[in-house]
Amino acid sequence: MSAVLSTPLTTRAVKLRQHWTDRLAQLILALIALALLAFLAAPLLAILMQALQGRHEEFVWFDNFISYAQTPALLGSVWNSMWVSSLVTLIVLPLAFTFAYALTRSCMPFKPLFRGITLIPLLAPSLLSAISLIYWFGNQGLLKGWMQGIGFDQIYGAPGIVLAECLSVFPHTLMILVTALSLSDARLYEAADAMGTTAMRKFFTITLPGAKYGLISAALVTFTLVMTDFGIPKVIGGNFNVLATDVFKLVIGQQDFSKGAVVAILLLAPAVLSFGVDNYVSRRQTAMLTARAVPYSPRPAPTYDRLMTLYCMAIAALMLAMLGMAVFASFASFWPYNLSPSLRHYAMGLLDAEVGEAFFNSLKMAAGTALLGTLLVFCGAYLLEKTKGMDGLRSLVRLLAVLPMAVPGLVLGLGYIFFFNDPANPLGGLYHTLTLLTLCTIVHFYTTGHLTAITALKSLDSEFEAVSASLKVPFYKTFWRVTLPLCAPALIDMSRYFFINAMTTISAVVFLYSPETKVASIAILNLDEAGEIGAAAAMAVLIALSSTVATLLFMVLARWSNKRTQAWKTGGR
Repeated sequence: MSAVLSTPLTTRAVKLRQHWTDRLAQLILALIALALLAFLAAPLLAILMQALQGRHEEFVWFDNFISYAQTPALLGSVWNSMWVSSLVTLIVLPLAFTFAYALTRSCMPFKPLFRGITLIPLLAPSLLSAISLIYWFGNQGLLKGWMQGIGFDQIYGAPGIVLAECLSVFPHTLMILVTALSLSDARLYEAADAMGTTAMRKFFTITLPGAKYGLISAALVTFTLVMTDFGIPKVIGGNFNVLATDVFKLVIGQQDFSKGAVVAILLLAPAVLSFGVDNYVSRRQTAMLTARAVPYSPRPAPTYDRLMTLYCMAIAALMLAMLGMAVFASFASFWPYNLSPSLRHYAMGLLDAEVGEAFFNSLKMAAGTALLGTLLVFCGAYLLEKTKGMDGLRSLVRLLAVLPMAVPGLVLGLGYIFFFNDPANPLGGLYHTLTLLTLCTIVHFYTTGHLTAITALKSLDSEFEAVSASLKVPFYKTFWRVTLPLCAPALIDMSRYFFINAMTTISAVVFLYSPETKVASIAILNLDEAGEIGAAAAMAVLIALSSTVATLLFMVLARWSNKRTQAWKTGGR
């Protein structure tokens, strides 16, 4: 009799526990949605509201946009940003495509070395390339006469911005194109060879169509990165105004927040347009690899391989020249009169200019971004993919998760000023704190981490959750015991991505720091403004060095993690 009565009681208890675990998952997802609304949607809405207000907070509707359009100097910045971004895209895209083609379609030696060298700009702030160009071609540069010999009076202005941006965005473009060219079906080339098709015809009928989506995505990413970059135009732009520097001058210099909001919306427009075009193209893209596809393997061709090697050596030499000049100049005693090695600039930056504290702030912000960002992003992605219920909330979180991809850091930082500096905002206490800088950086780079997590989670069979549910195991135990170990490589990649970008970001935090929360990348800008370009170079080199060390540590962590959590892939060997 007691056994009969206990059965419905046990069933009821199991259902009650399942009910509460479902509610817990929905509560956590709601909290993530609330965080994204507060730290992403609300600041963007604040920018729109500010653009429609006058100096006394009265609604003026589109008067600020009309006033902006009637200001020739400000309107000229739109044209400058457009043509510079377009020119950099036209230069970088074929250069990066050729480099990616050499890596994926040739048998040249030292491929990992060449690929590693091209990643150097990712480990330092974007303005490192601008500082190096000043030492190469500036008023006291080593090759100043060569610059004048090709028809340019100076490197400052548009020529410097174009060259520095080309060096800075090259690795971003290359990564997309390498991925696009790696997805090829060898059977198509074998069929073309059997039909006697020439190499040129195979390139235009197989290779280019197959890489079309990658080319479009790379072009859009390159254009948007240049359009929204702040560090390079600030350091080497001189009197050549672009939209990114206009925002800074209007907000910080003139305290004209309404006009600054107008420029922020203009900066947001090309990013949103690029994001929309990218989504449209991706929906029309057909799969290049099927279940029967055969991986493409290049065949040795001595002459072609030597040409590709020479080309990659030339690009790698430019990258090394950029970093090498910054390192050399940072140790020069007094450029260009006394080039003997000295630690003067490092002492000036770390001690005299108090950049040491800023560097420590950067490390704290990067560590916080890596830990909190990875936890927030992965938990959000897991709840979206592996739990059920509250479909409306899920749609909102999915939208907010991909929105940061279309929001430049400069625009996001400006939105944080308008939103968190409002006296009526209960979150206003976060303003000028390192916590807010960390949260802003997480939101700025949220989308890439989210897509990485979603990709890793989609590779896991949904039967893990189905079996757990049938065994009455709560979702959080499955998450801790199964999902986290299996997704450990993706988690480490996300943490590394957050850490390095937090160390090198400028635009996302340039409006938010205080003297106590200044970070190293911002301190470099201040040193450059003060004319201490040698100390600025030294601090940029230190950031690159710390990013390199962090990358190596993450590689060690990944190797250790793979042995502990990925042994099943090799049968336990």
